[in-house]
Amino acid sequence: MNTKNTRWKLLATGLVASQLVSSAFSQDTWAFDPEPDDFDPSALFDLRYLNEDLAGQSGWVRTDDQGDFVRGDGEPLRFWAVNTAVARDIPFQPRPRPGWENAPDLDRHARWLAKRGVNLIRLHSHINPHADSQELNDSNEGELDWIFRSVGSMKRAGVYTIVSPYWANTMESDDSRWGTDWEGGHHGLLFFDTKIQEAYKEWLRKLFTTPSEHLDGKTLAEEPALAMFQIQNEDSLLFWTVNNLKAGPKRRLGELFYAWALNKYQSIDAAFEAWGTAYSGNDDIEKGFLGIANIWDLTGDGKAAHGTTARLDDQMQFWVETMYDFNAEITRFVREDLNCPVLVNPGNWKSADVVLMEDSERYSQTSGDVIAVNRYFGGLHKGDNNGWAIENGDFYTNPSMLKDAARSFPISVKQVEGKPMMVTESAWVMPTDTGFESSMLLSAYSSLTGFDAYFWFVAQTEGFTPPRSANGYHASQGKWLCQTPDMAGQWPAAALAFRKGYIRRGKPVVQEQRSLGALWQRKSPIIAESASFDPNRDSGDQAPDSTMEGGVDPLAFLVGPVTMEFGGNESENVVMEDLDSYIERTENGERVTSETGQIILDTERNLFTVDASHVQSMISYQATVQELSSVAFESTGPSVAASVVSLDGYPIVASGRLLVQVGTRARPTGWEDEEAIIEVSGEQVQVRKITSYGEAPWRLETAGLKVRIRNPGVHTVRALDANGMPIAEVPFSLEDGVASFYFPEGALYAVVEGVSGLSYDLWKSRFAWGSEATDALVSADPDGDGAANLIEFVRAGDPLRFDGEVWEMSRFDRVAGESALTVSCHRNSVMVGVEDGFEYSEDLREWTELSSVSVPVLDSQIKMDSDGLVEERRLVVQLDGEVEVAFVRRRATAE
Repeated sequence: MNTKNTRWKLLATGLVASQLVSSAFSQDTWAFDPEPDDFDPSALFDLRYLNEDLAGQSGWVRTDDQGDFVRGDGEPLRFWAVNTAVARDIPFQPRPRPGWENAPDLDRHARWLAKRGVNLIRLHSHINPHADSQELNDSNEGELDWIFRSVGSMKRAGVYTIVSPYWANTMESDDSRWGTDWEGGHHGLLFFDTKIQEAYKEWLRKLFTTPSEHLDGKTLAEEPALAMFQIQNEDSLLFWTVNNLKAGPKRRLGELFYAWALNKYQSIDAAFEAWGTAYSGNDDIEKGFLGIANIWDLTGDGKAAHGTTARLDDQMQFWVETMYDFNAEITRFVREDLNCPVLVNPGNWKSADVVLMEDSERYSQTSGDVIAVNRYFGGLHKGDNNGWAIENGDFYTNPSMLKDAARSFPISVKQVEGKPMMVTESAWVMPTDTGFESSMLLSAYSSLTGFDAYFWFVAQTEGFTPPRSANGYHASQGKWLCQTPDMAGQWPAAALAFRKGYIRRGKPVVQEQRSLGALWQRKSPIIAESASFDPNRDSGDQAPDSTMEGGVDPLAFLVGPVTMEFGGNESENVVMEDLDSYIERTENGERVTSETGQIILDTERNLFTVDASHVQSMISYQATVQELSSVAFESTGPSVAASVVSLDGYPIVASGRLLVQVGTRARPTGWEDEEAIIEVSGEQVQVRKITSYGEAPWRLETAGLKVRIRNPGVHTVRALDANGMPIAEVPFSLEDGVASFYFPEGALYAVVEGVSGLSYDLWKSRFAWGSEATDALVSADPDGDGAANLIEFVRAGDPLRFDGEVWEMSRFDRVAGESALTVSCHRNSVMVGVEDGFEYSEDLREWTELSSVSVPVLDSQIKMDSDGLVEERRLVVQLDGEVEVAFVRRRATAE
């Protein structure tokens, strides 16, 4: 068997395969069995403070001109998000298997999420009626109650909510009693079937206009804790399920196609003349019906088999416009008829052809406010109940972003310019054991690309979810989990870094224009969200106006933002000129560096790093030593994710409170698996076979990790339990301003405490003075470069090295036709205990502080170095009248 070719074929056919030989779970492990969180205020981390006191207290969530979320008061808003199903069923019914005995508390669940950085949840609900006991226009009262309870509880924890009220897949109907002809097939109906559309609006009327005690007597339409409304979950006319329409609905869709063609061409004969085809045997012109082609005919495979026709192009346009118009109507209905200003996301599904049709799916959502897709990260899982459970005898593979699945990253998406983009369902799906890598990857690349919200799927318990039966009855383990130690246990550092903006947003590396005509004709894009997209082979049928000779490697999604705009001209596509220099092909993988230089993914070395001033991280599947700007990680293995992030807002080098977070692979106690080979799509594939799915508690591999942090103010390192409570002091050394310690076994977290900010005394301790008694005085100038030590301190300079560089510059400018003074300087961004400022004079007698000038500074900080110690500032101050000569001086005063 040629395993390399086999893996390529699996990826190319849409299966995500892992490195074919997966490593066995380590025997050096520790039990993860935390106590329930009692939210003790003495916990050393609690991210609840990042949230508002009450979600929505600033007004309804909005979007800005760049397509980013803002609070009602205009403040930027970044979401760390999760789906939850907690406390759905009232009364709670215990189940016989362990882990299903006790009812979860919704308020405690909300507080648990907020503590770990969550500020947005999604309720994947089903407010459609019970077919066996309700009428079509009725709604599911139990689901409505759960929604109201959840919104109220989450609001009190500062957590916003998105409600997704309908999924065609779980819809049931009674044709004989309701007078419908759906025959149990509901996918696609909401876009065009008037009977279900009318019923849907009645369901929404009940959802939005029913007062609830859980909302303090308000209706959902009056509750700004509702961040977004999602019209429906996972449905599209561009997906394979459209082929399953039953006779009645399919007939009505054909009638609508007939009316659409008549409107476009003014007559059916003119339509057929434009199409250049004869009538199809499926057409019934006398009764106003046009046959609907199988969706396969519109895919790339269909085009390759028999080409395309103008009629197929028109069917594509008809389908997309039908979805677009429906989404626009529901958006209008919610805003105008139900009087609710909530942001609307039309849906979250995919198309039958990710290369040729996915952009059309996104376009259909642009009549709403927010774009979304559901996209999971996982490998092969084969078993009798693999859709919902993990059982003995199942087969699985272990994909990793750091190994073989870098092109399958869930948030590698083309973002529509001016619209927020979300993944509303995702996780590193069990039984894969690479979930420990997920949180920081998502934090880093969401920050880099400006991606707006990734929703973990799905929270099922009040706090951490133990290994337990998938449904409380069946002998199995759960599959759809996220509150595990390797995923949710890694949220705090990742959520904090993302929500605080500690990782820099990059400049767009690809800006694609998509004309609508190219969408209808299924012309190739220049980049696609497909692991198997070949930029040379799959981009050959581009729009005629495109100036691109080929396509763009999907690894560009890891370099910086990739955006898309509809209605433009393909001749205006823009690709960063030196994009290829950020994607280095190595002998056994690729090394991708972000446009900002802060993020590196190296699939040959199975390594990922983030190097920013306030957060530094490493994920590795091998023993390694990684020296970053302010932190070094020394790992002896096995696989590990490690992060250091500032808790007090200071850069790592001057922070007085740092969270050190470590994740490793997690398995249930007693988990056992073995290597195996199975056949998939005619190919032999190496996998792992589960021989024992285990039991509670989780066991985590022990990390062999030494951490070194450049921060001279460190005085304490403490290990924490899973709830952030201190459990032990960790021995550490402090030499030459570097704190070193071994990460404690049996912990996910440690907190490093010290002095916040950099005082002059701490700063001078970093240097080897000749005579500290004299050379280290604030007024001394031991290097003789004309800058006293205190000035060297405020510049973040070196007091022992003669430096002829000009650190401060000033010049005259014109701003709005008036005289202005510009001052550029270096500044120590973390200094404390010193006042630093500039003054100017026209005669060297009277001096005016620039900060006291009435006209505000027009430009401020423009650059900070990698460890956050030095920032470059430019101050532009308008002057009163014309000034021919001005003198500028810098003054530093120790407090």
